[in-house]
Formats: sequence, structure tokens, C-alpha cells
Amino acid sequence: MQKLLPFAILLLAAPLSAQDHPADNVSEERLRADVEKLVSFGTRHTLSAQDDPERGIGAAVDWGLAEFERISARCGGCLNVVAPERVVQGNRIPHPTRLRNAVAIQRGTERPNEVVIVQGHIDSRVSDVMDFTSDAPGANDDASGTALVIEAARVLSQRRYPTTIVYALLSGEEQGLYGGRLLADYAQEQGWTVKAVLNNDIVGGSCGSDGYCDDRHVRVFSEGPRADLTPAIRADQRRNGGENDSPGRNLSRWLDNLAEETPEGLDVRQIWRTDRMGRGGDQIPFLEKGYPAVRFSVAVEDYEHQHQDLRTEDGVVYGDTVDEMDFPYLARVTQLNVRALDRLARAPQPPAPSAEAAVQTFTALAWDEVPGATGYTIWHRRTDEPYWREEPLIANVVATSARLEGVRGDDWIFGVSARGADGSMSPVASAVPAGAFAPIPVAEDDSD
Repeated sequence: MQKLLPFAILLLAAPLSAQDHPADNVSEERLRADVEKLVSFGTRHTLSAQDDPERGIGAAVDWGLAEFERISARCGGCLNVVAPERVVQGNRIPHPTRLRNAVAIQRGTERPNEVVIVQGHIDSRVSDVMDFTSDAPGANDDASGTALVIEAARVLSQRRYPTTIVYALLSGEEQGLYGGRLLADYAQEQGWTVKAVLNNDIVGGSCGSDGYCDDRHVRVFSEGPRADLTPAIRADQRRNGGENDSPGRNLSRWLDNLAEETPEGLDVRQIWRTDRMGRGGDQIPFLEKGYPAVRFSVAVEDYEHQHQDLRTEDGVVYGDTVDEMDFPYLARVTQLNVRALDRLARAPQPPAPSAEAAVQTFTALAWDEVPGATGYTIWHRRTDEPYWREEPLIANVVATSARLEGVRGDDWIFGVSARGADGSMSPVASAVPAGAFAPIPVAEDDSD
């Protein structure tokens, strides 16, 4: 195929420098201090006290909001701190309950409506999900993700970005993803164009309950077929492919490539399912709205120190406590998130490409111009290959279309990424049904 395109020039974004990067300022000590502070609230169960200044979910959310305000004060008021809330009742919430998220918004300087979200859930639980009085430290699940989000706000708020970064601490995850749904609704109400959601849930441990340890990998979960597929697009996808090319799946591929560039020595292990088997996380409400979202989680889980009452049985110690965490590992996961947020907030939105190749000896690709993009790169892979090929098919295309002479499209999956003025490259958007990084429009009901 290279001989068909001798004019292809490899002109990609330069690797991130190991020096003078926000990720270099991530502090293991601050992460530990934040986790210990969260544990000090005793329980952060969604049904726990709302008005106790020292114990319960209310005190924890208030602390998160105050921490965001302190961070904002250090950057001259660069964060808009808000607390979206609603009264919820339903499965695992038997009576009307106030639900609040702690959110800090760092507005973009050029395209503020483009948004990347980093989030973790602030609530905790013990063995009985309805027990809101027992101590539930929730150190790894998910004070680790909460501390990661706060640390990301500390180091990234010292810079300005073309697009908006949202830092979110979510309540109600253990009771049924209520806080994730609240923030997804809030994003829709704000009219945000959500570029990516990085959900961090259980990211601070490296050893499992069987003694197996792995501190060199972090798992990134991504959905296959999109949750928001319409019947028409689902049928189109069955015919033309795309079941392995959701925006979340391409975001996962992008994160895997990013990890290979970075100096922390933490590799992404892509898990190609929406979440762990039989379980879920706060990325799911965003996926249901068509927003690209992934979940970061430890390489190996420790079930004796997750969702457990504090106790000792037969010599085995149970409970999600600080002493079971690996803070150097949490720091590396935080650094990877910071590098991803830095790159995503500088890169343009991925394009929305289409491919035409039916009954012809060439393939025609086309996409709309992307705000902030100075060029586009075309990628390809065989239909049975899992990853985009390392070298692009054509790099730095200035036009918004390309004709690939002699390339019969039946045998290939094509994708396009957008490149910013500083060389930052967006995730690839696949030229297949539902491959675009945008919610699928719901057809209006034409019935009488």
C-alpha cells in the first residue's frame, strides 16, 4: 500500500517531554494526605449524615468543594467550583436523599464548550450496601480516585488550555451510579461537547487477595458497541462493521499509545468490555448518553479489602484501609491521567469521518473541518487487526477529504485524527457506523 501513496509524510506530534510537564509535579505525599483525610470522615456512605461537620458524606463533599476553592485561589480564581445536586430515591436509596457532587471547571481559553472530564466517586460502603452507620474507610474504593482528581486539579490548574477540563467528585456510586448520572445530565444541560471522560475507580493498590501483585499495569475498560446505538445504526453496523470502533474503544487505544511515550513505566492493559464482569462504574451514565468514556482501575483487585466490614476472621484482616494501598502506584496512575488530560485539553476534537468504497477500486474519505485543527492524519488497519498500524496511511492532510487510489475499502478499517497547532493529536475517530466522537442524534418521532 505504501507504493500507492509515495507522498505520505510522517509528521506526528512530538513525544511528551519528561521535563517541565504538569505530571512531574504530582505528589505522592499529597495523595496520601488526601486519602487519609477522606478516611477520617469515618463513613462516606450516601445515606450517612449530611450536616455533621466531621463525619459522613456531607462533610466529605464539603471538604472536596473547599479543596477545589483553595486550588482555585492559588491560580487566581481559575476554577469555577459548583455543586450540582438533586434529591434521589430508588434502588438502594429507600427514602428521598440529597445527592451532591463536588465539581471544579477550568474553562478553556479558545473552545470552552469542548470538555474533558476526570472523575472519581467520593462515597464509600461496607459489606452491607445499606449500612450507613458502620465505619467505611473506602481508602482504595474510591478515596484513591478522589485524591487523583484533586491532585490533577492542583497541577493542571497552573496552566491554561484551549479546551475545558472538569474535575468531579461523585456521590452515590455504590448505591447505583447516581452521582455519575447527575454529572452526565449536568454536562448535557450545559451543552458541553464531551471529548472524553476518564473515570478513576479503585486506582491505588497493586496486590490482590491471592498475593498476586502487579504495579506495572493499569487497566482501562472500554465499551465495544455503543450504548446509544439506534436500531438503524445498529443494523448498519452489523453490515459494515464498527463493533470494535466505539469512541471509547479508540480513546482506550489512544491512552495505551500515550502510556508508551511516558517516563513513569506504567503500561495500559486494555480491557475490551465496559467494566468488570457483573459490575459497573460511573463511566456508564456517560456512555448511555453517547459520550466517550473509559474506566481506569488497578491491574489486580483485592477483594478482601474492598466492600468489606472492618474485621478479622480466621486470621484474615478485612477492610478497605490506607495500609493496604500502594501510593507510589497511585502516583503513577495519577501522572498518566494528568498526561492524558494535558494532551486532550490541547488537542482538537476528533473528526467525524465517513468512508465510501462500494463497487469501486478506490476509497473516498471525508470529514468536516474541526475547530482548532491544523491538519489531519489518516490511519488504517485490516478488519481483523486490533490496533491501528504504527505508521499512518497519510499524515498531516490539510484538506478534509482524501481519495485512496487502488485501495479497496472492503478489507480495511479507516480512521482520522485531528492535529493541533502544537502537534497534539486527538484520538482516532473510525470511519464506520457510530465511530464519531459525538452522541448519536435521536430521530424525531414522525408518527401521528
